[in-house]
Amino acid sequence: MRKAPVVALVLALLAGVAMAAPSNKWRIQVSSDADSDGVLVIRLAPTNAPPVDVTVQVPKDAGENHIARLIRDSLRAKFGDRYKVEVDDGEDVLVKKRGNSADFELAITQQTVAGVRVTLDKE
Repeated sequence: MRKAPVVALVLALLAGVAMAAPSNKWRIQVSSDADSDGVLVIRLAPTNAPPVDVTVQVPKDAGENHIARLIRDSLRAKFGDRYKVEVDDGEDVLVKKRGNSADFELAITQQTVAGVRVTLDKE
């Protein structure tokens, strides 16, 4: 009897993964300033390779434009030129695949910085 809820949860999670659609370009939108020190962990998961987590250290009182630059710099440091990563409109970060590389998923897997809202949109 106890296994039924666990099995249902696993099936629901698998269904969510199966329905997810990778993209060749993502927009990371940063809103509001940091009310505390903390981290953002961004997971980039190519369709043909294991996912990679990137940790972004965010200091207290960092503005949204500063946080966007920190995200850009952290992604560039981790991936080099495998992806095109740039700040757009000050508070957004665009991540785009290069050449014939695989489409990918982006997710925020951890956020300990208070006050900041980060949203991800496929382009």
